[in-house]
Amino acid sequence: MFSHITVGTNDLDRAATFYEAVLTPLGLRRRVVSPDGGPPSACWVNPDHPLPRFYVYCPYNLKKAAAGNGSMVAFAAPHPEAVDAAYTAGLRAGGIDEGKPGPRQHYGSGYYGAYLRDPDGNKVHIVHRGDVQLPV
Repeated sequence: MFSHITVGTNDLDRAATFYEAVLTPLGLRRRVVSPDGGPPSACWVNPDHPLPRFYVYCPYNLKKAAAGNGSMVAFAAPHPEAVDAAYTAGLRAGGIDEGKPGPRQHYGSGYYGAYLRDPDGNKVHIVHRGDVQLPV
């Protein structure tokens, strides 16, 4: 369904450190990208699938990046322990707590998630969906 998702940053090194910490426990790997004259960026993918991709970019218009009010990126975790690991790693890498890991049954049976803000203020959700089988 999705080709890619992008969030903006004002400090690519800081953002890349945060997302590397959060996304590694979820099995995503950083991919080297050539900006082809565009702004600096970082990209993560599932090593077994070319899409979807997650990017962090400095804004093309060279203005300050700002977090979207009401927007959020949610990353699927293979099990609740991966949610815990990603959340903890994200806090250590400069993230801010927006909701500790735990069951959220009001979203569905077996739903387990956590919420963070990245160093630029973007909201990040890490979730294991016990009611959905992830592709292998």
